[in-house]
Amino acid sequence: MSQKVFVSAQEVADRAGVSRSAVSRTFTPGASVSPETRQKVVEAAEALGYHVNHLARGLMRNESGIVCLIVSDMATPHRSGLIKTLTQELQHSGKIAMLVNTDLLDGSVDLALRQAIRYRADASIILSGMPDKSITQLCLKNGQRLVLINCDDEQNGPLRINLDDEEAAGRVVTAFLRAGCRRLAFANSEAGTPSLMARENGFVAAARAHGLEVVVARHGGTNYESGRILAQRLLTLAERPDAVFCATDLLACGFIDAARHQFFIRVPDQLCVAGFDDIEQASWASYQLTTFAQPLAAIAREAVSWLESSDAAKPEGQARAIRLHADLVWRGSIRGG
Repeated sequence: MSQKVFVSAQEVADRAGVSRSAVSRTFTPGASVSPETRQKVVEAAEALGYHVNHLARGLMRNESGIVCLIVSDMATPHRSGLIKTLTQELQHSGKIAMLVNTDLLDGSVDLALRQAIRYRADASIILSGMPDKSITQLCLKNGQRLVLINCDDEQNGPLRINLDDEEAAGRVVTAFLRAGCRRLAFANSEAGTPSLMARENGFVAAARAHGLEVVVARHGGTNYESGRILAQRLLTLAERPDAVFCATDLLACGFIDAARHQFFIRVPDQLCVAGFDDIEQASWASYQLTTFAQPLAAIAREAVSWLESSDAAKPEGQARAIRLHADLVWRGSIRGG
């Protein structure tokens, strides 16, 4: 069996007839090297199959370029879209993403994160839905830069990125009232994440400001099947709601399908529905869901920009918070939109 041989920088230098430091400068952005020397080094590197060992170079500077993405519910359309956008932004900035799946409730999450720390990960980005806040402490204890997305952890050091969930929920109430709706309901999961609860609390508070009470129902996870079950629960009430704000688009899709096919309710003529996330399915002809678009590109830009800043290198510093706006996308699930 042949053993894989890695080409060294010295071998490239010998073939190109230049010094070892000339090879290093050639592959260091912004370093000074003459065009003639650069050409010799690049040609020699291509002939030998040489690639710069960025991990070794980074470790000498105490930087690996690795960023952990600590994620739950990654199979949902919104979460997978956020992961895609974050990884693209990280790659564009020359960093490498390492994914840690937190869906399991056993010790594998802690083990996976400790393994990432052993690889000298520079930072972690924690998405909402975390099962255990001790993970945040573990990251900070090991000197990692930290970004929390849609989390409510207010420890010193991290950057927190949240949306204006409560304000968005108030806009839904206004839209329902303009459509003539007065019997309002909120369909939520039992996940209890900060973003989901902010939408619920904001919706209830805005409705009460108009003298209306909201029927709140919660079930399971933020998935399609939970939406169907919540529809069965709310649409069999003696006083059936005429407008429902679903905490996520997946819940809304399940809710709409149950309303139409099980209860033969016409959306939006007999029932107005709104969601949150603006996943691809929201625009499908079957749903035409009015919803809020999460600013995925802005979230990724803010996270990566902060990780590259000097402020992120101060884990003992004060937590910084950014609140982003979610745009309302009007479609056909609310009358008069």
